[in-house]
Amino acid sequence: MKLNDKLQNNDLYPFHMPGHKRNKNFNIPASEIDITEIDGFDNLHSPTDLLDDMQKEISKLFGAKKSIISVNGSTCCILAAISAVAKENATIIIARNCHKSVYNACYINKLKVEYIEPEYNTEFGCYKNITQKSIDTAIAKHPNACAVVITSPTYEGYVSNVSCNIPLIIDSAHGAHFGFADFLPKQAKADIVIESLHKTLPALTQSAVIHINNEKFFGKVKKYMDIYETSSPSYVIMASIEKCTDFLKNSESYFKQYKILLDNFYNKVNKLGNIHLLKNDDITRIVLKADGYSGEELANHLRKFKIEVEGAFLEYIILISTVCDTEDGFNMLLLALTNLEKRDKIHTGYEKPNLPMKDCETYEIEETKEEYLEKAKNKVCGEYIYAYPPGSPIIAPGEIISDKFVYQIKKLYESGVNILSDSNLLPLKILTKK
Repeated sequence: MKLNDKLQNNDLYPFHMPGHKRNKNFNIPASEIDITEIDGFDNLHSPTDLLDDMQKEISKLFGAKKSIISVNGSTCCILAAISAVAKENATIIIARNCHKSVYNACYINKLKVEYIEPEYNTEFGCYKNITQKSIDTAIAKHPNACAVVITSPTYEGYVSNVSCNIPLIIDSAHGAHFGFADFLPKQAKADIVIESLHKTLPALTQSAVIHINNEKFFGKVKKYMDIYETSSPSYVIMASIEKCTDFLKNSESYFKQYKILLDNFYNKVNKLGNIHLLKNDDITRIVLKADGYSGEELANHLRKFKIEVEGAFLEYIILISTVCDTEDGFNMLLLALTNLEKRDKIHTGYEKPNLPMKDCETYEIEETKEEYLEKAKNKVCGEYIYAYPPGSPIIAPGEIISDKFVYQIKKLYESGVNILSDSNLLPLKILTKK
């Protein structure tokens, strides 16, 4: 029996958690299927029945050797994956544009971090893909590294097709939809691949999966998923994962219609003249800018037409489209862009940013102090500063605060980009190493 069927037909009175008791009088959304690990409903941390079957179905569907469900999003999976490959005092090679959860995993495991720099798009000012050459060069310099970690696809939709002779972990949180239609990139292949179903497929927020393709890590990944994942996994989220996988088995017609909507959108936008589209690897990830507008100005314009964007940056915005989008939704977006007042083009391009100089590893910073941003130049940063979304650090603890960094932060704030820090002291202050 499927999990959703069993949840719908559950007629037992619950003298158990959760506290809402599925009582409809309290009007709690989805409470009617929100249960706990009672008899007949399996246990995610030791699955032998419904959830075991679901995970096996997911493995088959995504072409993985083993898959484990996450109700704690991709963050939990990334922590588990890196912990599974980590060795004491080891070096790990990561792409500089990795999500902050990768950095947190390195911190927890006290790993020495070496960076791979992605290629750079100077027109839009964003990172692109990782090249095979950069992977090979990094491994040649650090042959004893415990793993390589990259993000593919990137937030902007660039894909890295790489391989290596040491464990490879791919954060493919934004690529769960890959491989389910001919117009999409192929599913990522690596020792461990992490995907957020909720980002690009019909599943509830926090729905994710970790695929393990190297038998060496089966036991360790499971061990660390049990450590990092909640001991009270949400059956509401797991039910949505099951619905999502059921959809994917018979999704061909939906993706065909989706492609028609995308083609129509791109054809019409390309005729506007003042809108510039990023040529990435995933056409479902719509990244665009408009002459004379900052990303925040463009996002504010779209809000007037009842559209909320995924992210706004210095000059561009990111819009996540999925197979669940409607023709009406695309028409609303086209109407908003068509009604954008034309301005003269101002900016001509971006320089590739230099990697920050590193003074020490993140785990070596024991104490920090508050410092005015202007007076923090040439000092060692004591916290993560990142644009959110997506959550990739602009500077990390242990890196030296440069003049360029201070200028960049000020510019980002002035442009309305959402900048977060561990201390929430910015834009006036920053934490530095004591």
